[in-house]
Amino acid sequence: MSTGLKALGIVGAGAALALGISASQPTTTPAATPSAAVASQQVSNCHPSYSGCLKKNAGDYDCASGSGDGPNYTGAVQVYGSDPFGLDRDGDGWGCE
Repeated sequence: MSTGLKALGIVGAGAALALGISASQPTTTPAATPSAAVASQQVSNCHPSYSGCLKKNAGDYDCASGSGDGPNYTGAVQVYGSDPFGLDRDGDGWGCE
């Protein structure tokens, strides 16, 4: 930082304070972590109508305790809005209960 101030013709710690900058403050913002990007991809692969993660493009889901023919099965899930897999038969907002 002092090198940058010297290039501007400003030197000394007092000059940095006068400009309202601190040597301990970072001058760049940290980049997003790869794990945050992976997490958002995983979330976007889940169907928004169900709690947990029922995959969007996985075909049909049936209740694990029921008589459905799959190919995918799930336990109890909360249903938000539409219920394309028909897991909430009684319409109370919970599927496979």
